[in-house]
Amino acid sequence: MKFNKELKFVLFVLMFLSLPVHAEVIDRIVAVVNDEIVTLHDLNEAFEPYLKKIENTYQGKNKEVFIEQSKESFLQGLVDNILIEQEAKKTGISVTVKEEDVMAVIQDMLDKQNLSLQDFLKNLAVEGSSIEDVKKDIRSQIVRMRLLRREVKDKIIVSDAEIGEYYNKHRNEYEGKESVRIKQLLLKLPPNADETVKMKLKNEALHLRERIMKGESFDLLIAKYSQGPVAAQGGDVGFIKKGTIIPEVEAVAFSLSLEQVSEVIESSLGFHIINVIDKKGAGLKPIALVREEIKAKIEDEKLDKKFKEWISSIRDKSHIEIKL
Repeated sequence: MKFNKELKFVLFVLMFLSLPVHAEVIDRIVAVVNDEIVTLHDLNEAFEPYLKKIENTYQGKNKEVFIEQSKESFLQGLVDNILIEQEAKKTGISVTVKEEDVMAVIQDMLDKQNLSLQDFLKNLAVEGSSIEDVKKDIRSQIVRMRLLRREVKDKIIVSDAEIGEYYNKHRNEYEGKESVRIKQLLLKLPPNADETVKMKLKNEALHLRERIMKGESFDLLIAKYSQGPVAAQGGDVGFIKKGTIIPEVEAVAFSLSLEQVSEVIESSLGFHIINVIDKKGAGLKPIALVREEIKAKIEDEKLDKKFKEWISSIRDKSHIEIKL
């Protein structure tokens, strides 16, 4: 990478020297990080996805000012990433990442997406990318993860006393409220539906419930017939608390037993059939039940602080110039 950067710098200088006196400079160095450079082209290329997101979603005033501030912050993050990569090379962690480590990550990704390697390669080709680009990115992420684990995460210790202190200070966070987790099959009423349409849809819902009660898979029927917003997730609405969903559905959901299927429920949206798949009771959760959750929160807080201290120390001993 150092060689490539040096080569890029040489080519950049030659290009600059060959320009006519009044020609517009289309690229320049925006950062120097020890023996590596970042050009404006590098920065713009890396920032492009974030720029598109800002352009599509930003609703505030002074968008151009916000974009420039975001780009400056992004460049700082880019510099930190280069510093991390440089530290990984110095410590020898880079060479510990083997081909099989990278392929294991790719295989896990394919398994989760239910994709074959052939289909994955086709998708990459459509996007104008390649498996080598993916491997390079994954290898870089593994190197960073191993370096940060050694330099930061492995040095963090959370004691039982800290967990107990956190629990006592945040007891209100662990006051459990009664909630139920439901799956829902919803047949939505079309706008301005008359009584004939409503009756037809209700009969369809009654027929579907009958099929469920006779043993057909609720999940399969949801996938095939449900028109709700969570149909793609198998109709899993997740845990709901009182006052968070349609009253007609809520009243039934909190009255059902675990694994019980409801009757057809009519609401302003349409006709619902729900199934309670889990329940949580009210009352204070015991510390044993939330110990790992609290430990993870404390670790995250310490990790953020420790990383900032560590990267600051790396910056202090590095040669960094920002020329944006």
